[in-house]
Amino acid sequence: MALTRDSCRTVFRQIAQRSYADWPTYESSRLFDRSSLPGVESDVRLVAEPWFQHNDHEGVDQFVHAVPLAYVQFDAHDRYAGSTSYGMETLFRLFLLKECHGWDHETALVEYLTQHPDLCEQIGLDSVPNQSTLWRSWHHRFTAELQDTVETTARTILIKAQNGGVTVPREPERQSHRHRNESRESDPDDQTVLDEAERVTKRVSDVAFPAFSLDRGEGCEIRENAYWDLQTYLGLRENLAVNEGARSFIHESNRERTPLGHAHREHIRDLSIEQIREMYRHAVSRLLDRVAETEEFFRAGIVAIDITESDPFTGDRAGHKDEIIGTKEKTDEYAYQWATVQLVGNAVPIVLDARPVRKGDTRKEIVEDLLDSAEAAVHVDNVLMDREFDSQHILEMISQRGLSYVVPKRMQTSEKAQAKRLLQRDQDRYETDRKLHLGKNEWHETTLIYRRKEDSEHDDHRQYSVFMTNCGSGHLTEYGYRWEIESGYRSIKRFMAATTSKDFGLRFFYFAFACLLYSIWRAVDLLVQVALTGEYEHSPMVTADNTLTLLKKETGVG
Repeated sequence: MALTRDSCRTVFRQIAQRSYADWPTYESSRLFDRSSLPGVESDVRLVAEPWFQHNDHEGVDQFVHAVPLAYVQFDAHDRYAGSTSYGMETLFRLFLLKECHGWDHETALVEYLTQHPDLCEQIGLDSVPNQSTLWRSWHHRFTAELQDTVETTARTILIKAQNGGVTVPREPERQSHRHRNESRESDPDDQTVLDEAERVTKRVSDVAFPAFSLDRGEGCEIRENAYWDLQTYLGLRENLAVNEGARSFIHESNRERTPLGHAHREHIRDLSIEQIREMYRHAVSRLLDRVAETEEFFRAGIVAIDITESDPFTGDRAGHKDEIIGTKEKTDEYAYQWATVQLVGNAVPIVLDARPVRKGDTRKEIVEDLLDSAEAAVHVDNVLMDREFDSQHILEMISQRGLSYVVPKRMQTSEKAQAKRLLQRDQDRYETDRKLHLGKNEWHETTLIYRRKEDSEHDDHRQYSVFMTNCGSGHLTEYGYRWEIESGYRSIKRFMAATTSKDFGLRFFYFAFACLLYSIWRAVDLLVQVALTGEYEHSPMVTADNTLTLLKKETGVG
């Protein structure tokens, strides 16, 4: 079926009804303007998904001539001066069509246009350009950055079309022609990795950061992205507070105007917890869309939920005792606590959502909240949690969602007795079914798996760990993936700005922004590995310091 005005209206109404609808991108973020190529890529990515899910939209050619581009200012990317026969918007669509079909030469594009006069009319062509005009336009008129955008956008269109069940002219490549031709049979050297990481970091940060907004109103002298640049800059050095960081940022940044420390703090304090979380989820959604364009990204699988805590708080807790609530190990110390849900296993370890933990928040409420976010972003199969979540009500809730779980159990009298019997029999492993009481004659059925630890320091029943699962013993090995979240927390805290403020929102923002920097690092690493090797290994090729240094360059420092 052909697209109609009604089908187009349905798609754009769907986009407009989204929270944080950001199409066109430049209207919703001061980081982009109408000449921004990352903004164009973002807009196409946003429109393509619902477009190809519509039953009437069955072809890639339809999208190429229908995607709105009238608002884009291509002048900054046009190397020609004076009058020309063909406008940049028209040429952009033509080269997008060429890239979608995978034609190596302009001649194939000319022949296709000649055979499809209706398509020429829809694109706005009075006559079909000849081969030499198209060749000169691509090689001499389009900038290298605009060529990259054509390739990236075409790949996005093909992937979104495939996901929507639409037949595509060719299989989408996993990397651009420009970088595919530079790949090497041997492992890439450090300089090659850094060069590719620099290119990817710019793209990824341009995708993620526009999701954040301070809503300062019009006419502000300091651009909004200067605030995010400063926040990123604070994460470049360990234990750097905003006042000192802002003073250094004035001298190291090439910006004419930068925010002062107190102004930065005041704007962040104006954000509510829910605003921060919504912006974070939106940024991660954009980040996931970007990495999902590679076949190596596993968008379905295992998530880990955990709680981490800030450094112990030693000041006066008066007025903040519901927020500075103690430590997980039940010591006599106090600390702020944050909960996260993160992709683990074979997936790139992106933090999908984060939330603060207050006094009175139940573990069940925390898990439900974070699983809602995770399932909205990716397809979840299995949930891994620490033993502080070994509540039967939490396990029942996870099972009711149709998800599997692996959770270690705190050993009570019966588990200790069973472990002692296993020790006497010198048995390394044991499984048994168990019903956990939910109340009112309701029960949750689970499986207890006893596993003997290798090289245990104990010589009694403490050699054994007990796990609960609803998915069989085969999934027990997956629990080893949980270490990634602890490793991730160490990096996240490395990216956090320092503060002595007791403002809960400010503290949480610093943690959430550090989670974003960490997720950007892991996304950059995946994209660099795929671009240079065609594969993704979990051990990073790009280090956290590499990414922070490149983000530092992106913020206009150095």
